[in-house]
Amino acid sequence: MKLWPSLVPYEYGFRVILFTYCLIIVSGYRMGNPITTAMDRLYSIAIGGFVAVLVNVFVFPIWAGEQLHKELVNSFNSVADSLEECVKKYLEDEGLDHPEFSKTVMDEFPDEPNYRRCKSTLNSSAKLESLANSAKWEPPHGKFGHFFYPWSEYVKVGAVLRYCAYEVMALHGVLHSEIQAPHNLRFTFYSEIQEAATHAAELVRSLGKDISNMKRSPKTSLLKKVHSATERLQRAIDMHSYLLTSNFDPPDNSSKPLTKLPVTFSTTQYDLSNPLTEFDSNSTENNLSQINENMPSGTPPQQTESYHEMMRKQSRRLHSWPSREVDAFEEEGGLSMDLLPRMKALESTAALSLANFTSLLIEFVARLDHLVEAVDELSKMAKFNHEGV
Repeated sequence: MKLWPSLVPYEYGFRVILFTYCLIIVSGYRMGNPITTAMDRLYSIAIGGFVAVLVNVFVFPIWAGEQLHKELVNSFNSVADSLEECVKKYLEDEGLDHPEFSKTVMDEFPDEPNYRRCKSTLNSSAKLESLANSAKWEPPHGKFGHFFYPWSEYVKVGAVLRYCAYEVMALHGVLHSEIQAPHNLRFTFYSEIQEAATHAAELVRSLGKDISNMKRSPKTSLLKKVHSATERLQRAIDMHSYLLTSNFDPPDNSSKPLTKLPVTFSTTQYDLSNPLTEFDSNSTENNLSQINENMPSGTPPQQTESYHEMMRKQSRRLHSWPSREVDAFEEEGGLSMDLLPRMKALESTAALSLANFTSLLIEFVARLDHLVEAVDELSKMAKFNHEGV
């Protein structure tokens, strides 16, 4: 019977019954009176069970239901904190390299404690199911004062929350990826990304607070804020998509955001690319001519050529991905014409990592609707009190 799928959770009980049966049979065979042995064994089991229930209920109670309740609330807070931490580090990153990516394991970042907490949320499925199975056998107690409490709904809410945690982990993956968007390009959409992430984290934290307090509060206003902030982010990416594909190379180490053009200019990407290129080349030529004019008349031409060579090598380093030393270019025969289109494509790929980050953030917001529905269903079945009652 213990091999039936429906009786697998009670395998331990079957094992105890078999052990007791064997003990009684062996004792009865040796002593000649199995009935007395069975009654003595039954009395000892009843006394042990009574003492165990007395200690676990009145002396030192450890309720699986309360642990399940706290575990789910902590998971909500972990996802919200991890989302805010990831977005904050992504927007404040100066575009530097990440040496820890190649030296440490991907899942170990000592400066991101909320990342580990969110990762533990993904591995909490078995723990929540085990606690829910144990809580079904508990009598009504504390805040859970009615029979047939819907412990299985906690498992369903935890499953929906894990799908949201998957998106947060993907955001951390973009944060620590080798290909990074320029800092000033990220700073251009700073307000839209920050607003969407802040409202989304606030909604997740509010849902966890409602479960913790066992209250039902309307989430219509918070949902509207999250959706409106996400729509503004989508419009900003759509209207200024030319910043993600343009060949215009903004200066490094610049904290100024790229200039956003009006909506009417966003449709003239082809016309804008040529002026930007001309502006780039003209400004470079003017700077070089100005440097040559400022040099003393007695300066040897070798120094001027070395300066141009230095600038050319620096440009190669900046425009190469994966990053390569200048000697690698020299061995390949210099900067060939075939390498220029590939450089531009790689620059565009680095800029598109920002689009990847924002799309994951928008997908996270889309999953919040299902999370709100799951929490609302739990509050109805568990008979949570309305806010203010």
